[in-house]
Amino acid sequence: MVNDNHHVIAVADPAELAKMAADRLIARISANAGRAAICLTGGSSPKQLYQLLATDAYRSKIPWDHVHWFIGDDRFVAANDPLNNMGMARRLFLDRCAPADTIHPIPTDAADPEDAARRYESELKSYYGFSRLNPARPLFDLVLMGVGPDGHTASLFPGYPAVEEMERWVVGVPEAHVEPFVPRVTLTLPVLGSCHEMLFEAAGADKRAILTRVFEGEDLPANRACTTGASIWLVDQAALPENFRDR
Repeated sequence: MVNDNHHVIAVADPAELAKMAADRLIARISANAGRAAICLTGGSSPKQLYQLLATDAYRSKIPWDHVHWFIGDDRFVAANDPLNNMGMARRLFLDRCAPADTIHPIPTDAADPEDAARRYESELKSYYGFSRLNPARPLFDLVLMGVGPDGHTASLFPGYPAVEEMERWVVGVPEAHVEPFVPRVTLTLPVLGSCHEMLFEAAGADKRAILTRVFEGEDLPANRACTTGASIWLVDQAALPENFRDR
């Protein structure tokens, strides 16, 4: 199904969604003969995907030495705090599968979110090899994304200055718009969009209201996140808006 800016793929349930996401992630890694870069996401949506990647069936398909793992945003909390996004990914699969030097967390041990943003921007530029993004040379092979109840994605909240930032790669967000109300650090829209594929995951009936707004084209951060590559929404039946069910 195609809705203006999005290619929407409807799946039966969260388990099928996780499997399809894992298959797409591995396909993107396989398409890169050199080192691949994956940008992970936090929240509840990717948990089943991360658990799946740790299973033998999927773990054996990933050339772990050649894949680097980044994160689209994180809460400014300690690395071992349950609220830490990269911490969740590390617990569920990265620390068991990936070499330590291929895991690139946002440095939440920095002095403040802005310091963490500057340090992570420097790390991204070092990995990329240039200080400016080139549309013909995407930074990431795949960027995983989610959508919040207010239409935010990563930690880019509606009406916040970070959504309008086009020059910086990473910014601090002093105050979150939704729970948990802790400061954040987030990649900006141009950096998230520097990818071969942007893959949104949305599951559960509580996502249906915001997906209705997104797919109707409302000016929300999740709608402003775009890429010159493929933009895919994986949506399970419980989250699928009513007007998409018969398409």
